[in-house]
Amino acid sequence: MNPSKEQLIDALYHEYVWLCHDDFEPGVDIEPEDYLTMLKDMTYDELIEETCTDDTYHLSEFMEAWG
Repeated sequence: MNPSKEQLIDALYHEYVWLCHDDFEPGVDIEPEDYLTMLKDMTYDELIEETCTDDTYHLSEFMEAWG
């Protein structure tokens, strides 16, 4: 599976919003809107790295969960 840059941004943003829902610390964590802006400035390879996927947790699993 080779997701598009837009699909990666969408999935990473949804994951971040979910993670922040119960555990957001103002002053420590960045606001979801700022994270989205940061994601849009990343390269495709940086987005792939941001997913933290590897041989154990595959990109396809990440996309299925958050895409």
